[in-house]
Amino acid sequence: MSAPVAPVLRRPEHQVSRQAVAYWTVRALSCWVLALVAQAVWLVLDDGSRAGWHWLGIAATVLLGVSHCAVMPRWRYRVHRWETAPGALYVQTGWLVQDRRIAAVSRIQTVDSSRGPLEQHFGLTNVTVTTASAAGPLVIQGLADDVASRLVAELTEQVKTTKGDAT
Repeated sequence: MSAPVAPVLRRPEHQVSRQAVAYWTVRALSCWVLALVAQAVWLVLDDGSRAGWHWLGIAATVLLGVSHCAVMPRWRYRVHRWETAPGALYVQTGWLVQDRRIAAVSRIQTVDSSRGPLEQHFGLTNVTVTTASAAGPLVIQGLADDVASRLVAELTEQVKTTKGDAT
C-alpha cells in the first residue's frame, strides 16, 4: 500500500501590476541613497585617518544597493500572485521567503485597501484581508487601483453571501 501523496499547490493565476516593479525599485533605492548619504557625511566629518575604509564601505554599499535594486523588484514581481475562487482567496507573496496562503471566504472578517503617497504616484493599491486565522492577514501588495477596487468589491460580495461566522 502506498502512502498518500500530499497535493501540490499550483501558483495563483494573477500577477500584481507591472508598475509594482518600479515602485519597489524606487522604494529600495531611496533606502540605499540614505545609507550612502550617511556614509558621505561620516567621510566628510572624519579626520581622514580612515578614509580608505570609508571609500571601501561606500563602494560596498553601491554594489549591494545596485544588486538589490536590480534583482529584488523583478523577483518579487514573479513571486507575488493572487487568485479568487468560489469560497476562497489564494495569495503567494515574498521573495527570499515565499508564502502561499489560502483563506476561506467564510473566515474573512475585514477587507481593506490602502495606498501611500508613493503608491498613489504609481497607481497602486494594497488589499489586506483579515481572517480569523492566527497566521495574520493576507496582504496583496502592488495591485493596479482598478483591479484592487474590483477585488475588494468581489470579496465583500462573497463575504455577504457566504454563510459562516468568520471565526
